[in-house]
Amino acid sequence: MVGILNESDSEDELPPGWEEMTTADGNVYYVNHYTKGTQWTHPRTGRQKIVEGELPTGWEKRVADDGKVLFIDHVSQITTYTDPRLAFAMEYRGVSQPVRQRFDGRSNALAVLYGRDLRDKVAIVTGANTGIGFETARSLALHGCKVILACRDIKKGEEAIQKIQKERENVNCETLELDLSSLHSVKEAAEKFKQKYRSLHILILNAGVFAIPYELTKDGYETTFQVNHLSHFYFTLLLEHPIQNCPNSRVVVVSSESHRFSSLQTVEDFHQLTLSPPAYKYWFMGAYNNSKLCNILFAQELAKRWPSVGVFSCHPGNMVSSSLPRYSWMLRFVFMLVRPFTKSLQQAASTSIFCATAPELEGVTGVYFNNCFRCDPSTPALDSALATRLWSVSQDMIVNIMKKDKLWETLALK
Repeated sequence: MVGILNESDSEDELPPGWEEMTTADGNVYYVNHYTKGTQWTHPRTGRQKIVEGELPTGWEKRVADDGKVLFIDHVSQITTYTDPRLAFAMEYRGVSQPVRQRFDGRSNALAVLYGRDLRDKVAIVTGANTGIGFETARSLALHGCKVILACRDIKKGEEAIQKIQKERENVNCETLELDLSSLHSVKEAAEKFKQKYRSLHILILNAGVFAIPYELTKDGYETTFQVNHLSHFYFTLLLEHPIQNCPNSRVVVVSSESHRFSSLQTVEDFHQLTLSPPAYKYWFMGAYNNSKLCNILFAQELAKRWPSVGVFSCHPGNMVSSSLPRYSWMLRFVFMLVRPFTKSLQQAASTSIFCATAPELEGVTGVYFNNCFRCDPSTPALDSALATRLWSVSQDMIVNIMKKDKLWETLALK
C-alpha cells in the first residue's frame, strides 16, 4: 500500500446556528448567527479549513463593494454567499496538512462529485445498465466524463443512456457489449475498446451476480466465481496498456463486507475445484462470499504489480435495493423489507465514485473503503500469499480456455 490517509472527519457537523463561509483567498471561517460572531476554527473540532481549485462549470466569484464574496451560478441564475467548493473543503493542521474529504454513509455519488469537471476523463463501468452501476455511470456522465457502459444486454445499456440524456442532452456515453460469463466476450470487448481509445482513466468493476442456482458458464466454470472475479480479472489485464497510459488512473473493484465470511483461508484452498466447485459442493452464499474475497485479493495484488495505478476495493452498502437478489424470490422479499433502512442507489454508488475520483487519493493504492473512508478488510484479504496464489490460479484458468479456443479454431480451419 502506498500513501497514508488520516482519520476521517465525517462527524464534525456544525452545531445549530453556525454556518461555513469563505474569504476571497479560500480560507474558511465560521459564523455564529446567535452571537453574530465569527472565528477561523471549526466550533467542534478546533481545526481550520481551506478551499482550493476551480469553481464548478457555470459559476463565477465576485467581491462586492462591502468586501463580501459572492458566488453566481449563471446556469441556474442564482447568487449566493456560499462557496460551492465547500463540499470539498480540506482541513489543515499547522501550515497545510490536508486530510480527505468529509463524506460518509449518508453521502451520495453526486455530492462526492459536486464541483468536479471530468470532461478529460474516460471511464468504463461494468454492469452499468441498472442498479448501483447505473448510478455510478450516471454520476460520472453528468460531470462530463466519457462513460462506457459495459453491459451484457446492449439494448438495456442504450435505454440507460437515454435515461441519462433526459437529464442532460450533451452527456458523452456509449455502450460496450460485455458478457462476463464468456471469456471470449471479455476479450472481444477489451479489443473493441482498445481499437477506439488509447487511454482509460477509470475502470470500475461493478457487475456481479448473487444467489443464483448452480450453473456453469460458457467456459465451464461456476458462474458466480467467473462473473464476479475471473472475467473482471481478465478484462483488467487486457486493458493494461490504456490504463497504464494514463497518469493517476484508477481501478475500483466493487467487493462486499460479505468477504469476511469467506471459507477461503489458506493457500491450499485456492485451487480450481474450490474456486469453481462442482454442484454437490455449491452453496450460493458461500460462492458469493468467496468471490468477494477474491475481489479484494485481486485489488491487493494488482496494486503491487501496477504501482503507478491507484487500485481500490470497496463495499457499496448492505442489502441495497438493486437487482442483485433477482434470482431468489425470498431474498427479494427480505431486501424489500429492509429497504427503508438501507442506502439508496445513489448513496451506494458514492464509495466507488470516491475511490475513482477523489483528488486526495493520488499516490494511494491497495486500500479497502467503506462509506467513503478507509477501513481494514478481513485478515485473509490482506494475506499476500493468498493474493499471489489467486492471481496464479486465475491466470491458469484463463490460459486453459484460451488454449481450447485456439484448438477449436485450428480444427475449424482444417
